[in-house]
Amino acid sequence: MDQSLTVQLNGQTRKLDIPAPSPLDVVVAALELKSDRVAVELNGEIVRRSAWADTAVHNSDKLEIVHFVGGGC
Repeated sequence: MDQSLTVQLNGQTRKLDIPAPSPLDVVVAALELKSDRVAVELNGEIVRRSAWADTAVHNSDKLEIVHFVGGGC
């Protein structure tokens, strides 16, 4: 296992201090994101939150992460 994971996050290269590969839930935590407020697409496929722990993220994978924001009138 590598000692760091490098991914394309929303079009930007990000290097994380976690092993490669790592489960998606570990990647989201390493990015300091609140898991209940994001949707994640991995290599063009939306990943259900219930599958994050079983979904491996490898070096050079492409992640698109969208934050949910509340508010309104």
